[in-house]
Amino acid sequence: MKQGAAINRIVMLLLAGALVLYLAGAAYRAFRDPYSTVQAYEYAVDDTVEATGYLVRQEQVLLNASQAGGIVRVLPGEGEKVAVGATVALHYADQAALERSNRLDLLETQAGQLRDAIAAVDSGSEDRSGQGVLDALTELRTAVASGDFTTLEDRTSEFKSAVYQQAQRHGEAGDLAAALATLQAEMDRLSASTSDVGRTAVAQSGIFSGQADGYEAILTPESLESLTLADLDALADRNITPPANAVGKLITDSKWYFVCPLSWSDAQRLTEGGTVTARFSRDWSGEVDMTVERIGAPQNDRCAVILSSTRYLSQVTLLRRQTVELIFSTKTGLRVPTAAVRVEEGQSVVYVQVGAFAERKTVTVLAQGEDYTLVKPLLPEDAAEKEEKKILRSGDAVVIAGEEIWDGKVIE
Repeated sequence: MKQGAAINRIVMLLLAGALVLYLAGAAYRAFRDPYSTVQAYEYAVDDTVEATGYLVRQEQVLLNASQAGGIVRVLPGEGEKVAVGATVALHYADQAALERSNRLDLLETQAGQLRDAIAAVDSGSEDRSGQGVLDALTELRTAVASGDFTTLEDRTSEFKSAVYQQAQRHGEAGDLAAALATLQAEMDRLSASTSDVGRTAVAQSGIFSGQADGYEAILTPESLESLTLADLDALADRNITPPANAVGKLITDSKWYFVCPLSWSDAQRLTEGGTVTARFSRDWSGEVDMTVERIGAPQNDRCAVILSSTRYLSQVTLLRRQTVELIFSTKTGLRVPTAAVRVEEGQSVVYVQVGAFAERKTVTVLAQGEDYTLVKPLLPEDAAEKEEKKILRSGDAVVIAGEEIWDGKVIE
């Protein structure tokens, strides 16, 4: 027994020692591996220039012409379309007037629910009010649980209407017509007391914005026709005061502009009537394909450039002075470490690990980054068609060789 235990102990020690030696060797090879690899992957490089300029729109400032007072309630959301004659703001003389208006809105909603309930009962439709209450309650709970607060008011109104209908059919809430008459009487009383509420309406349709910054009368589409580089430079030093008593503005044309100074060499890369992509990434994130409207005359190797677009107007209503990237072109290829690219016989190549061997792949360099190179796979002119599968592809293990390497060399 003692001899067997000793043999087992020796075997265990030998196995442990072998494991330690294996791990140590693996760690040594990991630190000393002259042929480490990095995966190649698809990548895009933009040829861009940064430009700071101004957004220009056809804008009409909306002033509070009411004598009602200082509490203003803006009705449309930012970037919302409004129709001709629409009310965009209500003005209240005091807090009491605001509370009366809010109460009137609530009563009008309740009256509408009562009318719907009475109409449903009078139509003689099938009595499914109990199921209707359950369905409406389910939709209301779903809206709350999902955080869909944009439809919460509608779901609440539908639920109340379903409850009213069930109450009317089963006589649980008395005469809904009498309740409606009571609401109407209170609504009439409140409506008669709204002389201290003023309104701002629009005379034409357009896109509403709640911010008027003072540039509306300075930067107009008409002013761009004669705008010079000196005018553009002077804007940066001007003290622009927002208009007093403004409740917002109305954008009355879907076409908007971006005007900016560029170096003459960068401007020469544009073509009037052509397009360029403007990338916004600060106050709003998005890329807009814009038409090159005009390239101004050069002054001290700089000029004014005017771009235009009819897209994303509702998203850029709050933007005025912006710094954007103008994207002249985009190159797409495979990203590999710069250290992996070699030049052999006048040809750029990389090596990839295929099994235990190194395999050479010819490439064309498209762009150079700080620590990477964008390459395009390329077959040698004398390559056979069957070799097309050997071109560099996304996912290949590109070898960063610290020692001499050649096609077919065993590297593992």
